[in-house]
Amino acid sequence: MTLPSSPAAGTTTGSAARSATASANSNIALIKYWGKADPANQVPTTSSLSLTLGGTRTSTTVAFDGGADGDDVVLINGFKPWGTARDRVVRFMDLVRERAGVTERATVSSVSTVPLAAGLASSAAGFAALAAAASRAAGLELDDADLSRLARRGSGSATRSVFGGLAVWHAGTDDATSYAEAVPGAEELDLAMVVITLETGRKSISSSRAMQATMTTSPLYPAWVEASAKDLEEALAAVAARDLPRLGAVAEGNALGMHAAMAAARPAILYWLPGTVEAIHAVAALREEGLPAWVTMDAGPNVKVVTSGARAEEVAAALRERLAGAIVSVRRPGGGIRYEQEAE
Repeated sequence: MTLPSSPAAGTTTGSAARSATASANSNIALIKYWGKADPANQVPTTSSLSLTLGGTRTSTTVAFDGGADGDDVVLINGFKPWGTARDRVVRFMDLVRERAGVTERATVSSVSTVPLAAGLASSAAGFAALAAAASRAAGLELDDADLSRLARRGSGSATRSVFGGLAVWHAGTDDATSYAEAVPGAEELDLAMVVITLETGRKSISSSRAMQATMTTSPLYPAWVEASAKDLEEALAAVAARDLPRLGAVAEGNALGMHAAMAAARPAILYWLPGTVEAIHAVAALREEGLPAWVTMDAGPNVKVVTSGARAEEVAAALRERLAGAIVSVRRPGGGIRYEQEAE
């Protein structure tokens, strides 16, 4: 995404747009983000690599219209969230207001095609879209890196949804050095992802809580962090070499290692369902039969399968035969931030 010529990143224009609408797709990490070195600024312990998925857009409209009763109005899929879900949006809007020098309250309306809090990266798309719409409506002109930094403050993985295709999130050490950028190669690799949806309800434990518990109580976590740095080097080398089997293998190992570290937390963090284990075995069986298929998983029971675009439908069909009751869909690489509307 490239904006038209504008003032320096992070500055406000003379006439701020009163309203803006933007959308973003979800992304699934191939090399995972799990753990925060600086929770306040959402700076991670490890760098990560992701694939943005088409057909997973969240569209968000922000209007600085005064809100209602002196507060922001927040709507998600037509409903008013409460508790933590609402607080996260309001805190993010306060951050945008502070940066833009805006005091007016706003109406934030978000519509998502992705099940919320089910391990399908709904927050990544949601906060990337919110960052784009809110900053544009507030009159901020941000380049890709600055928008990525801003999105990160809402949800860590949102930093990668600013970009289409493959994106690497540099962990960095502070706000300035922790941001994502695009990585070429998704098209040449003919990447695709098969999503096996086993559960669309809310997770038993939020990602933030699970990350903190894993970091502080799992004896396997330090080893995973060390291995993840090597995994990222291997994954980027595989992308550069256009070597899908190499990329798939390292992605699968990285994801299962992350879940092993979670399982070793005290008490154990187990997102898996019986169907999760069945799906993992099914993917391994397909690979034995010659199909390109490698597992990756985030915080939740659902399984994603890294594969090639040319064989994605074949992989999906085989999984539907083996996994009764699961919803199996094919996702191709998707685009990054898109601005859909602006109004004075």
